[in-house]
Amino acid sequence: MHEHPPRDAAALPHFRLTARQAIAAVTDSYTEFTSTTAPEEPRTPARAPGVAPLPPPDGPLGWRGYDASRQRARDRTGEEESVLTALATIGDTDAVVLSFEFGFLGGSLGERTGDRLEAAYTEARERRLPLVSLIATGGSRMQEGMRALSQLQRVARQSALNRAAGLPQVAVLRDPTTGGGWATLGAGADVILALPNAQVGFAGSRVRPPDADPHAYSAEGQFAAGQVDAVVPADALRTTLRRWLHLLGAAPTPEIEPPHPAPVPSALGTTDLPETGWDAVGRARDARRPRAEAYLRAYFDDWEEIGGDRCGGRDPGMRCGFGHRNGRTIAFAAQCGTATRPAGFRTATRLIRLADRLGIPVLTLVDTPGAANDAAAERAGAGAAIADTFAALAAARVPVTSLLIGEGGSGGALALAAPNRLWATPDSYFSVIAPELAAAILKRGPDQTQHTADQLHIRPQDLLDLGIIQDIAHPDSATA
Repeated sequence: MHEHPPRDAAALPHFRLTARQAIAAVTDSYTEFTSTTAPEEPRTPARAPGVAPLPPPDGPLGWRGYDASRQRARDRTGEEESVLTALATIGDTDAVVLSFEFGFLGGSLGERTGDRLEAAYTEARERRLPLVSLIATGGSRMQEGMRALSQLQRVARQSALNRAAGLPQVAVLRDPTTGGGWATLGAGADVILALPNAQVGFAGSRVRPPDADPHAYSAEGQFAAGQVDAVVPADALRTTLRRWLHLLGAAPTPEIEPPHPAPVPSALGTTDLPETGWDAVGRARDARRPRAEAYLRAYFDDWEEIGGDRCGGRDPGMRCGFGHRNGRTIAFAAQCGTATRPAGFRTATRLIRLADRLGIPVLTLVDTPGAANDAAAERAGAGAAIADTFAALAAARVPVTSLLIGEGGSGGALALAAPNRLWATPDSYFSVIAPELAAAILKRGPDQTQHTADQLHIRPQDLLDLGIIQDIAHPDSATA
């Protein structure tokens, strides 16, 4: 065990940090530990009782020169393996941290690496702590062949056990994060942060197609594709990790302590109710009406956002994340008044399921003219994405509070509306379909649109009479 006092390493260039320097750069203090339940070397059976087994020469494959390579890596780095594990304090949160030493055989994963990784996940479960991975690896260790590759299954199993235990996992992608390290520790985390210009991808630089676009294998490219939540400058990483762990680190699980619902936000716009259905539509479509950004700022003391659907897409019209309100953590999924794309629904679904697993109540802000219905949206699986959001809300064990703050356009809006816990602001409406489209379907002329809007009973007071909403929100009327 090695104890380390707080020290400021945040200003060091993260791409060239050793494993210990990377840990010191983001923690206030840490104590190293290694596996005590698994052998540090692969063992062969003893040839006689009482004779200690010896590690096979040059590893499980007998790869000539492997022992010498490992010894050179030890001499160069001062480390015994490619990963260090530690108990750490980050801000006001305790965590288990694992950090890769890229100087040790390219941060590659072998059997001993797997032992240490399994010990880290186990320690996190036993202490009920979040796990932070500081990754810098080229992938699995060729000198150990399939014995090395199979460590990815061990990591996946341990990650699944921690998810089932309701414990958050945060990954920091250093340079490089490729191969199985990206496909398990990195991409499998709940929140993924990346350092600028880091190489990130399943294929490393020596095995990808020669004409491949390098941007696709960068932190920025993965962020644009919805695979990374944020690209964080090195000098902001410690602060960002502190905020994330403060938001997620102490969350109770529903089985232990069912959370109270998120309070209904106060209405920020007009206070009087619309006279007609068409008046309600006009108010909701007014560009001056408060949007999601205004509601988030009024509701939360601070927040952090996740970004992307982990399927190759991002939708700027859907904002999702976790925030603090009066000392409580509340998750949010907020539509921003645009047609919601499949990536937006998938991001919201990801948020709801993560919050449910961590025992954090959810707030949704409903505001969309409807789901995007262009050809690209259909090819991206709009129907399946909407269905999955419906399913996530229906299955959530944590309470979900929803507020209609503008347009409630058909199923694209209903997918974000919690069953039996929906409120509406005075400048909103909810409709089975837009009044203009309803008139067209009914073969009515444009002059009948306003009458059709009245027939649809879409005003907030109509929604209350119909039992669709719980109540109408007003200024300074926040309620649980």
